[in-house]
Parts: sequence; structure tokens; C-alpha cells
Amino acid sequence: MEQSRRDFIMNSAVKVAGVAGIPMILAATMPSKKKQPEASVLKDKDIILFQGDSITDAGRARNVQKANDPGALGHGYALLAAAALLEGMPEKDLTVFNRGISGNKVYQLAERWQEDCLDLKPGILSILIGVNDYWHKRNGNYDGNVDVYKKDYRALLIRTRKVLPDATIIICEPFSVEGGTAIGGSWQEEFEAYRKVAASLSREFGTLFIPYHTIFTEALKYAPAAYWSPDGVHPSLAGAQLMASSWLSVVK
Repeated sequence: MEQSRRDFIMNSAVKVAGVAGIPMILAATMPSKKKQPEASVLKDKDIILFQGDSITDAGRARNVQKANDPGALGHGYALLAAAALLEGMPEKDLTVFNRGISGNKVYQLAERWQEDCLDLKPGILSILIGVNDYWHKRNGNYDGNVDVYKKDYRALLIRTRKVLPDATIIICEPFSVEGGTAIGGSWQEEFEAYRKVAASLSREFGTLFIPYHTIFTEALKYAPAAYWSPDGVHPSLAGAQLMASSWLSVVK
């Protein structure tokens, strides 16, 4: 009984540390507003599109195509960010879509980009992609490499800028959380090259950037990987809230 009580107290302390720590994590990792655009990048009646793989998909109902729908937004960071925006800015009349698909790599985004991005004409386009470009290569299910990732991602951004020249693009850094059950061996060292590509493309195309890997690394000071992302790739509820808070700090 005493051991159970100690475990309960320790687990509760970890949860409190994680939630209370989010503002401090963001303060330590996110660029200051002086380095970001003045005020909000959101415009009245903006269309916001979240794109990516399973981290963005988060179990969304893919047969539901309408905007601002809880089922269509999944149960991850896209839903949490959308809920905060819609609750906090009703006067802007925002439209939010999630078109993430589990397992996607960059070339698969490109295959569906016309219907799932360009035709939606987003004013804010958020892209989180890259972990499968590495993970599926690592497990032998994909023969691409970091050079293919860069070439494909760059081509996607060129195509997007050509059709949507005025859209605000947010490139989210692909991340892996040290201590997660899927992260081992040479993962972090090899995946670093993919993270660097995302950052360099953000600079090249003048996009906003969210350093998710740095953010989760900082978060480990407050709670272990099991709290933020048990497998090191897919966020927990706390990890999704951390992602949403980081995302919101860039656009609001």
C-alpha cells in the first residue's frame, strides 16, 4: 500500500511538472517575438491546413471532409490548436482542416497535394513530415534517403509557392524523443540530417519554423519520454498539448 501511495505521488508530481513546465519549455526553445512577424499572422476568414503523417493525422475521420469538425481534426495537436483558435478568435471566422495521413512520406504528400492542399487554398499551411522518410528506411520498407527527402520536400515547396504565393507556410521540425521505445541504436545521429534539412528549407523559403525536436528535448527536463511520447515518435496527450502550444505561439 505504501509503495502504491509513493508511486501515485511520484506520478502526480511528474504530471504537474509537465503541465506547469510548458510555458518554461516554450520560453527556453521558441524564438522571441522580436524575431517573429509582428502580431498575429492570422487574417480574417483564413483557411488553416495541417498536413503531415500520423502525428498530424492522429486518428482523424478521413471520410469527414468538412472544416472545424472534431472528428475530422483527429485527437492530436491539430485538434488542440484548432480548438484554441476557434474559441479565442471567433471574430476571425477561421476555417481549419487536417489532411495528415498516417505513414506518409514527402513523396506521398506530393501525390495528393493538389486535392489535399492546393485546392483548399490555405492562407496558413503547416507541414510536419520526415519521420517516416527515415523510419521506413531504417526498417527496410523504403529505399529513400536524406537526399531524396530534401529533393522531394524542396520540389513540394516550390510547387506550393508557385500556386499559393501569399500563403504563410509553417515548417515543423520532425522530431524523435530520446528514451522512447522506438528510438534506439543510431536513430538520433542518423535522423539529425533530416531535421537539418527541414530547418534549411525553412530558411531557403522564408517560412516560419517550429523546432519540435529542441522543444521535446527541453521537455525531458520536466518529465520522461513516457510522459511526452511513449514510443518517441507519437505524442501523448501532454505531448500533443506541448506541440499545440508551440504552434500557437508562432501564429498568434
